[in-house]
Amino acid sequence: MVSMDTLVSLCKRRGFVFQSSEIYGGFGSCWDYGPMGTEMKRNIKEAWWRGMVRERDDIVGLDSAILQHPQVWVASGHLENFTDPLVDCKQCRQRFRADQLETAGKCPACGGELTEERQFNTMFKTFVGPLEDTSAVAYLRPETAQGIFINFKNVHNASRKKLPFGIAQQGKSFRNEITTGNFIFRTREFEQMEMEFFVKPGTDEEWYAYWVQARLNWYKDLGVKPDNLRLYEHPKAKLSHYSKGTTDVEYLYPFGWGELEGIASRTDFDLKAHSTGSGEKLEYFDDETNENYIPYVIEPAAGVDRMLLVFLLDAYDEETVNGETRVVLRLHKRIAPVKVAVLPLSKKEPLASTARDLRNQLSKRWNVDYDDRQAIGRRYRRQDEIGTPLCVTVDFQTLEDQAVTIRDRDTMEQDRVPIANLEDVLYQKLGF
Repeated sequence: MVSMDTLVSLCKRRGFVFQSSEIYGGFGSCWDYGPMGTEMKRNIKEAWWRGMVRERDDIVGLDSAILQHPQVWVASGHLENFTDPLVDCKQCRQRFRADQLETAGKCPACGGELTEERQFNTMFKTFVGPLEDTSAVAYLRPETAQGIFINFKNVHNASRKKLPFGIAQQGKSFRNEITTGNFIFRTREFEQMEMEFFVKPGTDEEWYAYWVQARLNWYKDLGVKPDNLRLYEHPKAKLSHYSKGTTDVEYLYPFGWGELEGIASRTDFDLKAHSTGSGEKLEYFDDETNENYIPYVIEPAAGVDRMLLVFLLDAYDEETVNGETRVVLRLHKRIAPVKVAVLPLSKKEPLASTARDLRNQLSKRWNVDYDDRQAIGRRYRRQDEIGTPLCVTVDFQTLEDQAVTIRDRDTMEQDRVPIANLEDVLYQKLGF
């Protein structure tokens, strides 16, 4: 597997991810996404939304506010339970999560003595309005889930969905992590994709098993190697305060197995807590049994940033071609930031205008890159490194036969295709 340093270098060189505030020395655990990273994130979110919402008739969408009433976090248990065990080194003053230390009581950086463990709430606190006092305290949401729970009644009334049904959301979340690192694996500002699937009590275990398998299969369908994926069920002693059961889809990162996505059986904890906290009944009326009850919830939750990291790691490949090393990202066609590259052999007319017209035509359907700089071989290598599935070369013969050459990223095979048939051929090769 590729090392993290090699991937970080590629991400900067090819415009996937940059260190935030780099010209000022950077800002800890914050990252900016360049042109390729921005497109790839959009593609990941679109693939998730398409599979989770648009292709199903039992899940609808929501976009809730980042800032919510402070009582939301009291009722949900986040103010009391959303904590990590914190220790400080008395010698070098660095801070660590106590539950992640290999040797208890010993600083992993300098070997010095550590302080007693204390709990640290990881929510970011801010103030709403001009006064910075206790009456103005608010929090940046640490997850998107609570916005779904507090809108359960609104969404149900508007959508008129019957159980089982889900509410999906994508958006920014913020966690004041004690320790971060491993590039974009753990950051303080990140983008989540969560879905709360509401079910009748007693059917939750069946749906929990369903969503665990469905989410594992989603990654496989988008090209992640099965040998790099596994399921990890949390022991009951380590479950979150709201969880009846949690299973992680884990990935084999360069630093070892780690979480990619979590699927949790949250029971009726959240809806019951917000019913109590707000005084508003968050119940479901079952017209088949003629009874009111609070639904149970199954929650698949994943981070866009961590997904992007996994897709990059899993797609990275090196091979020797004609004595030279070819770096290629074998990204799934739906995830790749650029779908097609148009490459004219010359900048001169009329070749350039023919290639430009072709690019403009294809860009109405796909994200298309146009590149006329350097030798054609170098341009192919650049497209390989950003994961472009297909390159279309416009050469001097094109002016005579009105045909172009399509080059495949993975096989490097080339096919001559009439321009009149090009769009249909690309559609067949891309699959969309």
